Amino acid sequence: MGVEERRQQLIGVALELFSRRSPDEVSIDEIASAAGISRPLVYHYFPGKLSLYEAALKRAAEELAGRFAEPAEGPLGPRLLRVMRRFFDFVDEHGPGFSALMRGGPAVGSSTTNALVDSVRQAAYDQILSHLGVAHAPARLELIVRSWISLAESTALIWLDGRRIPRAELEVQLVQDFAALVVVSATHDAEMADLLRGLVKDEPADGPLAELIGLLVSLAS
Repeated sequence: MGVEERRQQLIGVALELFSRRSPDEVSIDEIASAAGISRPLVYHYFPGKLSLYEAALKRAAEELAGRFAEPAEGPLGPRLLRVMRRFFDFVDEHGPGFSALMRGGPAVGSSTTNALVDSVRQAAYDQILSHLGVAHAPARLELIVRSWISLAESTALIWLDGRRIPRAELEVQLVQDFAALVVVSATHDAEMADLLRGLVKDEPADGPLAELIGLLVSLAS
């Protein structure tokens, strides 16, 4: 293999191992064995264990950020639901690696980990604004979107610890959580009220946002 090809292979092997165990628990010897090469050869392509971990987590962060990409077509509720399904696909497939990326750990320098996590959050933030058709978010909308992204992270991490709530229910709940945050903000701000009206006017009757409205009406009665 060429140098870059071998580097990419080692990153892929490391990510596969991280999908089963935390990066802190995976040794260079294991990565070398899984790649079919010697331990010294791993160090030929990466100067140390930390550099390989950082490269692997960087690829994971880029892949996770890509899960928020969605064509800005059709009602918002179904679009966000598709995003949440892809997000939980990643969480499901890379549980220990996802936890390591979001929580950090001694194997990865805090500054590097923080930068990777921030890049994922910013990509998610930019994508959500794109779905809303907003170029520059007013203060209340920025608060909502960034709070919701944090909520999605926390929900996924808690779900991984025992998976006690059906994943499909959480995916719908998170979409409805976003709508609920907008509803609360709309009671304080006319601009957010206009945004809310725009969000719900084209929602299908069987969509997650329409379902939330129906549940609220039912509870109120």
